[in-house]
Amino acid sequence: MSIGRAADAGRLRERLARTPDDGGAWLDLAIAEGNLGRAVEAEAAARRAIDLGLQGSEAHLVLARALQSQRKLDDAERELEVALRERPNYADAQRDYAQLLWMRSGSVERALRRLDATLAASPYDAGLHWVRSIVLEFVGDPPAALAAAERAIACEPGDAELLMQTARLRAKAGDTARALCLARAALEATPGWSTQIALCEVLLAAGEVDLATTMIAQLREALPPDQYVIALQATAWRLRADPRYHDLYDYGSLVTVQTLDPPPGWTHLDDFLRDVVAELEALHAFVAHPFRQSVRGGGQLSLQEHDIAQPVIRALFASLHAAVARHLAGVGGGTDPMRSRNTGRAAFTGAWSVRLSSGGSHMDHVHPRGWLSSACYLALPTTIGSGAALVTGTHDRAGWLRFGRPGIPTDPTLGGDHFVRPEPGLLALFPAYIWHGVEPFVSEEPRLTVAFDVLPA
Repeated sequence: MSIGRAADAGRLRERLARTPDDGGAWLDLAIAEGNLGRAVEAEAAARRAIDLGLQGSEAHLVLARALQSQRKLDDAERELEVALRERPNYADAQRDYAQLLWMRSGSVERALRRLDATLAASPYDAGLHWVRSIVLEFVGDPPAALAAAERAIACEPGDAELLMQTARLRAKAGDTARALCLARAALEATPGWSTQIALCEVLLAAGEVDLATTMIAQLREALPPDQYVIALQATAWRLRADPRYHDLYDYGSLVTVQTLDPPPGWTHLDDFLRDVVAELEALHAFVAHPFRQSVRGGGQLSLQEHDIAQPVIRALFASLHAAVARHLAGVGGGTDPMRSRNTGRAAFTGAWSVRLSSGGSHMDHVHPRGWLSSACYLALPTTIGSGAALVTGTHDRAGWLRFGRPGIPTDPTLGGDHFVRPEPGLLALFPAYIWHGVEPFVSEEPRLTVAFDVLPA
């Protein structure tokens, strides 16, 4: 849980104790509670804001997000429709609506229907083309996503967000010359960390590693906790065969796997896992992955505070806490970005469960605001095999956890350089800045995991 966000929510509650009819403050509280994973409290605050007359589309969007987090999906869909009736060109609501329909149905046509109707009436709305680009990118149509992004910047040529989106898609398509022009235009339009990072990504894709390395070093000084910038630095060092890469991606000492202990109330781990799987299967409500996340070919469940309070899941997290404490004690202190922040104490900052279907995978990614990341295996297809292992030289890796392959294009292309073979009850822990993904697998049996992020406490 973020200490800063919790403090913001606390200040808002104190303010509302003095001015209980302040609709704007109630809406701010709803947003803060939602950011803290308190969906029930977020819903109550959003409804209070609306009851006080705050009927704008933003209030209904905030309420919809709180409802979706509680898996009240029909209610969330209706609130998004209210928001879009009041403001059809509201890009954030269009994105959330398309995402919800996609996750519930897996239908691209259903996800795009309302957005395309709005675009037909507003063909020069850059924000709507941007949303369409995101939808198409994450449902698996990169050429159409790129075309939508190009239309967006034609409507609003100086928008840095649109330029960065188009640059990334161009780089993935192999057009690094155009991508560099777009990324530089974004930086010129809006100088800042995000546009500098976007340019570094494209420089690595174009093989301009020396220039990227210099820029990344500056970003590391300015943004030392940013795990994504550390990942970019590791990628640049690997491309240059710099030995410092192996210090950052020190798999031998910074990546661990351990088997969970069954918590009090369960004698055998298999029995405990069976109960956890039953609990999570009942909560998973989506058939398709969310946008702008790593999951492909499955559903993702955000675990809210009220979910983790349930007895079985609470017991799971008690075992996870104990495993994290053991990991931190073993990692110890040092000067690298992981060890230098190790206090031996952990604060969980977010948790989720992923249910991958046949053909499912995770794209390579890092957790920019994390510190320690994880993968806990609860149920696995028999095709993945059994017997926990850290492996670097085998080839049959369907469904395995992959480390080291960048989630951005590079020249030359880099592959994974470390793998973990899953096993039910196994927990893998690793620095949040290490690129990680999951190899695709084929099976009628799902692959069910829980993951979480940790910050030093």
